[in-house]
Amino acid sequence: MIINVGRQLGSGGRTIASRLAERFNCRFYDRELLNLAAKESGFCEEFFERNDENKNFFKTIFHLHVPHMSDGNFYNNNLSQESLFKFQSDAIRKAAESGACVFVGRCADYVLRDRTDVVNIFVTANTEDRINRICGRDGLDEAEARKRISKGDSERASYYNYYTGKKWGHSESYDLCVNSSVLGMSGTVDYISRFIEQALATER
Repeated sequence: MIINVGRQLGSGGRTIASRLAERFNCRFYDRELLNLAAKESGFCEEFFERNDENKNFFKTIFHLHVPHMSDGNFYNNNLSQESLFKFQSDAIRKAAESGACVFVGRCADYVLRDRTDVVNIFVTANTEDRINRICGRDGLDEAEARKRISKGDSERASYYNYYTGKKWGHSESYDLCVNSSVLGMSGTVDYISRFIEQALATER
């Protein structure tokens, strides 16, 4: 069982994904993938953090210092946006081969598109709920939260669209799109869980 969860910023998608992992006894991968990709590539984890779901990262690459590279040698590495995506994709495939997983974002649905044991979910929420969640989580005022949501969604969409050729957040890119504001967090987890059970029980 592989569950991939895309999410709008502030939708509660990460929390929902974590609860799904607990419910189905799956390994949970969000930022943990950055550590796996770092080990696979030889680059330090901080480098992947700077690149995380941000296609425009390499516009500022030369503002980084050599110590950000785990082997200390920036220029001798085969470094590009595509190579970092490949390292991360390899880490996703390796994790998926090890057993049941829940992946959050990072184009995992595309990377694992050839598997038949996968369910792809996208979580949205009403704007007011997203703003309230970001304000409470990060201690921002409403205006700052709106800016962060707009920037975060834009970066995720650009990254996803570039690497997958699909549209981030569009229903045709996923098996199920759900608004967490309608049923609340617990209700949304229950609803998605039932969908996953039925989807994986059906020959696909």
